[in-house]
Amino acid sequence: MSMINSLRAAVRTGRRPASGRYDAVPPGDAGSAVVDCAVYQDGRRRGRSCSPREAARRVRAAQQLPDGAGSFSWIGLHEPSAEEFEGIAQRFGLHPLAVEDAVHAHQRPKVERYDDVLFAVFKTIRYVEHDQLTPTSEVVETGELMVFAGRDFVITVRHGCHGSLQDLRHRLEADADDTGLLAKGPSAVLHAIADHVVDTYLLVAERLQNDVDEIEFDVFSNQGGRGTDVGRVYQLKREVLEFKRAIVPLLRPMQQLSEPLQGLVDPDVQKYFRDVADHLARVTEQVQGFDELLNSLLQANLAQVSVAQNEDMRKITAWAAIFAVPTMITGVYGMNFDNMPELHHPYGYPMVLGAITLICIAMYRGFRRNGWL
Repeated sequence: MSMINSLRAAVRTGRRPASGRYDAVPPGDAGSAVVDCAVYQDGRRRGRSCSPREAARRVRAAQQLPDGAGSFSWIGLHEPSAEEFEGIAQRFGLHPLAVEDAVHAHQRPKVERYDDVLFAVFKTIRYVEHDQLTPTSEVVETGELMVFAGRDFVITVRHGCHGSLQDLRHRLEADADDTGLLAKGPSAVLHAIADHVVDTYLLVAERLQNDVDEIEFDVFSNQGGRGTDVGRVYQLKREVLEFKRAIVPLLRPMQQLSEPLQGLVDPDVQKYFRDVADHLARVTEQVQGFDELLNSLLQANLAQVSVAQNEDMRKITAWAAIFAVPTMITGVYGMNFDNMPELHHPYGYPMVLGAITLICIAMYRGFRRNGWL
């Protein structure tokens, strides 16, 4: 809480230089959470990687030049501690509540505005390869990605061992054309990250479709009418629900980013956010379809088990009725009375055995004709 209180004091006094030692550590140094930090101007990277403090200084210096109005810094962090993030948060005037969310993670996907800074939380999804789906298989693995987008800076905070933005940064830097999206500033970087995350959702949904199809085939395939292992269906449903929780809350924020936000998002970039929102809506519908289908498969599997149990009970009842015939007849002739029909007849024993056999055969054929056996 002391860190949060100090950040509140820093916000009140505006953006001022911080004395935190991690703010001056170059990317890649031991003990640093900074993955990469660079300054961009007109869609091009200016200079090599530097510390966040140096990046802020370069941006301020560039903005003093006539052609430096579009300069901004992009700082990439991986699982920073509160101490590591404190100096950066003070230097760029980040809101304490957003800083707390970024450090502790486990947040709901959202996009919030703090003064002139947009704070976005994305859930990153990775498909876990597996040879066969089991009741304990992990199908999707989630991480978190937070983005602070101001007027002259972008700060990304990644939690988890996947969802790296290194390749995305390289692709954006490779587009050196001044008309490229990177020349539009921090809002273009926010769009690129959102588009990258949603494209990953689409790829994971395609892979997840194979698992759903496999479960559907197993449930309705001919396996004696007893369905598949319900644990496999339930485990896949849990993984789909985890995927669903990652994407459904993000749909409305993506739609809002395509609307005017008082100059925080470049008008040319807003149309691209509409495209991201459309892709997200498509994958949301697909995942919701998975969830509904798995609900139906669970019900169908349970119905198959119930039908199989009913069939077993009918078979048991039919065989019990067949065996009741010889039990009843032999029980009657075992009462040891002297005056009983055919008790002393020379052919009485084979006649009783024949009658038992004929009756049992007739009952067996009747039950079989009616589908009980």
